[in-house]
Amino acid sequence: MVIGYTTGVYDLFHIGHLTLLKNAKALCDKLIVGVTVDELVLYKGKHAMIPYSDRAEIVRSIKYVDAVVPQYDMDKLTACKKLGASILFVGDDWYGTEKWQKYEEDFAKEGIRIVYFPYTKGISSTKITEALKAARGWSANDPTSLSGENHLNV
Repeated sequence: MVIGYTTGVYDLFHIGHLTLLKNAKALCDKLIVGVTVDELVLYKGKHAMIPYSDRAEIVRSIKYVDAVVPQYDMDKLTACKKLGASILFVGDDWYGTEKWQKYEEDFAKEGIRIVYFPYTKGISSTKITEALKAARGWSANDPTSLSGENHLNV
């Protein structure tokens, strides 16, 4: 059985997320998805609009996903080894970077392949967040903007 693994915040779930999960599932028998916990999102200097438990439930409900696990840190190699994954799926925005070239070497030593998928042009959770903020003044940094009439009222 080929087990694949991918991770993400999956905030404001969009077609790029779905395409990645669909393509990943086509290359493995079991797809496990790590959803980034809120504390790690903050560590990365961002704020999730949707809380972890809701994001995990959304991803868990996707037909291409066989299991969801919390992603507590950035150590994808340890996660793959722990989960028995032989493939790690990531966006190609990382391809060729010095960091990921080193990762490829480390993963190869463990018999784990990294597969890069094309980044979905023109769509990202960041762009959606910026559009919401511009249209309605919605912001993850302002908890009052997530209540009342402005909450996802676009």
